Amino acid sequence: MRRLLAPLALLAAALPAAAQLVLDPVTVSATRAPEARSDVPLTVDAPPPGAFSDPSALTVDDVLGDAADFSLFRRNGSLTANPTSQGVSLRGLGPSGASRSLVLLDGVPLNDPFGGWVPWSLVPPDTLARAEIIPGGGASAWGNAALAGVIQLFSRTPAAGSGDLRLWDGTFSTRGAELGQALAAGPGVLELAAEDFATAGPPLIDPATRGPIDLPAASRHDVESARWRGPVGPVQAVVTLRRFDEWRDNGTPYQQNTLRELVGAVELSGRLAPAATWDVTAYLQGQESAQTFSSVNAARTAETPADDQFAVPTTAAGAAATSSWTDGTGATTFGADFRDVAGETREDYSYSKGTFHDQRFAGGRQVFGGLFAERSQALGSAVHLTAGLRLDRWDDSDGHLRLTTLATGAVLADTPYPNRSGTVLSPSLGALWQVAPDWQLHAAGQQAFRQPTLNELYRPYRQGTTTTLANAALATEHADTAEVGATWTHGPWSVAAVGFGAQLTNPVANVTLAQGPGTFPLFGTLAAGATGQERLNLGRVDTRGGELTTSWAPTAALRFDLSALDEQATVGAAAVAPVLVGRTLPEVPRWSAALAATWHPLKVLTLTLRVRHVGAQYDDDLNDYVLAGATVVDASAQVRVNPHAEVFATADNLGNAREETAESTPGIYSIAPPLMVGGGVRLHW
Repeated sequence: MRRLLAPLALLAAALPAAAQLVLDPVTVSATRAPEARSDVPLTVDAPPPGAFSDPSALTVDDVLGDAADFSLFRRNGSLTANPTSQGVSLRGLGPSGASRSLVLLDGVPLNDPFGGWVPWSLVPPDTLARAEIIPGGGASAWGNAALAGVIQLFSRTPAAGSGDLRLWDGTFSTRGAELGQALAAGPGVLELAAEDFATAGPPLIDPATRGPIDLPAASRHDVESARWRGPVGPVQAVVTLRRFDEWRDNGTPYQQNTLRELVGAVELSGRLAPAATWDVTAYLQGQESAQTFSSVNAARTAETPADDQFAVPTTAAGAAATSSWTDGTGATTFGADFRDVAGETREDYSYSKGTFHDQRFAGGRQVFGGLFAERSQALGSAVHLTAGLRLDRWDDSDGHLRLTTLATGAVLADTPYPNRSGTVLSPSLGALWQVAPDWQLHAAGQQAFRQPTLNELYRPYRQGTTTTLANAALATEHADTAEVGATWTHGPWSVAAVGFGAQLTNPVANVTLAQGPGTFPLFGTLAAGATGQERLNLGRVDTRGGELTTSWAPTAALRFDLSALDEQATVGAAAVAPVLVGRTLPEVPRWSAALAATWHPLKVLTLTLRVRHVGAQYDDDLNDYVLAGATVVDASAQVRVNPHAEVFATADNLGNAREETAESTPGIYSIAPPLMVGGGVRLHW
């Protein structure tokens, strides 16, 4: 931590007392309380206005992908990706299916409570007003799961009596409908929304190696939500109920998954005094998922079932309370939060002679509680400091693994895992200096943590020819992060450059311990090409790099947003697997970039172009499999027919680029969707 915070100390020592502070009208909540963007000494990325209504973005992660520091564990987005590979990676800090970043919708976590990944289909893009991406910062305010950063999504607040309908259709039988209606209800507004989506799906395997067993990635889902917001006496209240149902075909006849979820949330807010506010949010989440896995033969003509995860019942309950007050020189925020998660995987395994022979139940419970305080303090007219401190307590309990024989019910193993608990202190410090009206410098550093998920701790599994063992003794991950940046804003221009570094200790990784053919102590007999892995804590991962973002709006009708990231992420220490030291983390490209352009050549016409480039990256911990770089272009056109109707056309992957997403078997590549075109209509009233 001391080495990473050296730039912060140098900057603080150089802070002069004279310069004029220019207040920023943009308000963000990166530190858990509304603040002017110009007072926050952290990188805060935000999609440009109207990004979530761009019809070329079918999913929320499509929109967030316009920021180069945002990526999913796998390159293919949530339209085709298996949910377990939809974990968020910010600045390449240890990509994995279990997100090291916290994703929130109106203050309620979206991360899967059992595994940490994010089912992005839960949120129709049109229902969102804006988003904030805070890479590498925020853990002192948000605690567990925010180790690499925080993504906050904020819902639209339509006026009573207004409504909208969106219909679209496209290639691969991709079609959908969204309907929203806001109604006056007592002293408030009742918002009703629904989405129905289905696609026959694009192919997942490269045409050169595709076989008869390979199917398109078909899926369908529907979302319904009801939200009431309004005053209850002196208190503002928001009550939300959301239901979600999804089915996916993951590329072969046997491999499918389902997810059903019901979430209820209540938010209350008010004022204790003219300069003091408070906010309390509570939520309850219940879900059940199921998934099947198989192993495909070399000719890709047949598959053998490997695992039938027929049920994963999970519940999560949580609450958070925050209070903030301002004085003449700054603001103080303090609060507490709580989260209780319980889940269990129930699956059949050990398949031979046409049937599964064994069954396992594995899971447990996790409880997190935290207290936090943060002070934002002006030092004169040009300097702003932010200091935060958070204390967390975590408890893992009821960890268990029970193996039985399906034919007789005989118990093969009944393993209770010891209860564990720990306390973590997470400090943060940031400084911001308004050098001149157009120039701003900032530096920030923090310590953060993440406790492994129930999935990582207790669930072994087999996917394809790879067997992965769980590890109930996994240690807590810790990260020291720091960044130093400069921002120049002048008229229609805004340019920000940031250098960052991170040390992630005890990172959880799927470590390759055996490769077939042969017989191995932990894995038994592995065939040729098969791999045995175990979830283990590596010693240290080092990440460093730079990020450049710029926005240019030369006219009211034209806007460009560019984001580029150059980084290195390597294994710095790994006593459990010394061969990994010095190797690049899988799924982290050396550099990536994204460009978004919006043009209104006519008042009734909007043209959007989105270009995303991702460099070459490794697909395995040993750096044997390389995924080539790729550039993908998306475009859309919207024509306003009248004040209440518009039509649109979209083209995703306009150049039909080949983007490799995985090389699970040597020479067999999974690919992202090819060219997809579509169109539709949007009505407003």
